[in-house]
Amino acid sequence: MLFTANLLNLFDHTIGKAEIEVAEKRIISIKIIGAEEPELPYIMPGFVDAHVHIESSMLTPAQFARLAVVHGTVATVSDPHEIGNVLGVAGVEYMIEDSKRVPFKFCFGAPSCVPATTFETAGAVISAKDVRRLLAMKEIGYLAEMMNFPGVLHEDPDVMMKIRLAQAFNKPVDGHAPGLRGADAQKYIEAGITTDHECFTYDEALDKLQLGLDYILIREGSAAKNFEALIPLIADFPNRLMFCSDDKHPDNLVEGHINQLVKRALAKGYPLFSVLRAACLNPVLHYRLNVGLLREGDPADFILVNNLQDFDILETYIEGEKVSQNGSSNIPDLRSPLVNQFDCKFLQATDLKIEATSSSLTLNVIEALDGQLITNQLEVPALIQNGLIVSDTARDILKIVVVNRYHPAPVAVGFIKNIGLEEGAIASSVAHDSHNIIAVGCDDESLVQAINLVIEAQGGVSAVSQKAGAAHLLPLPIAGLMSDVDGYKVAEQYTQIDFFVKSQLGSKLNSPFMTLSFMGLLVIPSLKMSDLGLFDGQSFSFTKLYF
Repeated sequence: MLFTANLLNLFDHTIGKAEIEVAEKRIISIKIIGAEEPELPYIMPGFVDAHVHIESSMLTPAQFARLAVVHGTVATVSDPHEIGNVLGVAGVEYMIEDSKRVPFKFCFGAPSCVPATTFETAGAVISAKDVRRLLAMKEIGYLAEMMNFPGVLHEDPDVMMKIRLAQAFNKPVDGHAPGLRGADAQKYIEAGITTDHECFTYDEALDKLQLGLDYILIREGSAAKNFEALIPLIADFPNRLMFCSDDKHPDNLVEGHINQLVKRALAKGYPLFSVLRAACLNPVLHYRLNVGLLREGDPADFILVNNLQDFDILETYIEGEKVSQNGSSNIPDLRSPLVNQFDCKFLQATDLKIEATSSSLTLNVIEALDGQLITNQLEVPALIQNGLIVSDTARDILKIVVVNRYHPAPVAVGFIKNIGLEEGAIASSVAHDSHNIIAVGCDDESLVQAINLVIEAQGGVSAVSQKAGAAHLLPLPIAGLMSDVDGYKVAEQYTQIDFFVKSQLGSKLNSPFMTLSFMGLLVIPSLKMSDLGLFDGQSFSFTKLYF
């Protein structure tokens, strides 16, 4: 194949009319034949998502790739931590095998924190011995995010062993340290951590770069959105930034991927080659990905865009195969085997009751923040009716419930603000990191109905309205996290249930289910909900529901 287009050379920052010859999956020659001709398409390396949990798209790797290539994405640095928490090493192997069925470049990590903490019930353990076995695999390119930063700071033997194993295999170690600054950040970095995607302020990211962190990842996912805060770094640190989505729901993936961040950065006036370095080049160099960068001898991985203003993706190629054209994917719609781990009983409303120990109590309440994974801790007077502490919809203080999905156990109940439901309930078996069932609702009957829908389906997201007499369910039968149904159909189903939660139930959150899924993420402060109780992410200990 011979391509005539304007070549964007990311190494010498030039643009020229070129002829690129492709044969046997590689670029065999590049000839610059003239100056840039704006009427021709532009050819450049494809985009790389530098940190993503494929499972959070609710799609299998095969389906994720099918949607991502339309937006010019040719590769991902993928942490299979979510399915690892459900199924252990077998879950990681499942992701690898599914990914091999499609023309897309997945670099998987060895999960470093399964379970993420000892303060919740997970479905599996991935030990240092397991990490060693995973790191020896060619498909595993790095040690995935070291969320247990307290373990690094206190030199926990198991944590340090996993880091040393990655170093022995000469594979990078991803970080995860929201809010860590100063001497603690320096110790964390000096332990061997090379990246962080959890910075939510410019000053925090700048601090970590100045302390020697190799790369800051600018994240813009369905829930956590840090692009606006961090993109100014590109002016001074283009060689030390990457773009990532981290967690992206299917409806958002249909709309766009890393290409959206490229367009936004260019619209702000940042230099073209600085932006493309973050989107294409830095991830390939850091993770040593087998992804072409438009050099002779490279794999023929590249994209064609219409111009440098609109940046519309015309075609995407992976190893010389055209995988998308003009917004349509050429990757086939494939089914995948069903794997799962689900063992819990249907609930009754009485299982969620909280008896008041006095007539006047103060609740410790989680305050969810739209667009952030961190939460605040509030102290709010409890609403007590008939001797029970109940949801207070007038003040948006709602019950939050976590149900152990791996074996029958008492449920954990707390309270949360800012989910914004005016009636009904929502529930999900996607609940980072252990993926127990998590639900928020205005009354116990709605909560139980929503939770039982998820239990009956052995995984999914649900929403119910008592007023409308309506119930919605998106089944996720693969590990309670993913569907192998056509990704575009899953996105459509998710769009419908998301709209229902906003229009019928009243939530004002940008992504209610994504926000809900992070309310069980104990390693992100301040206050979160475990299946074992209310958890203080600052002191890393359980705390009282009321006093």
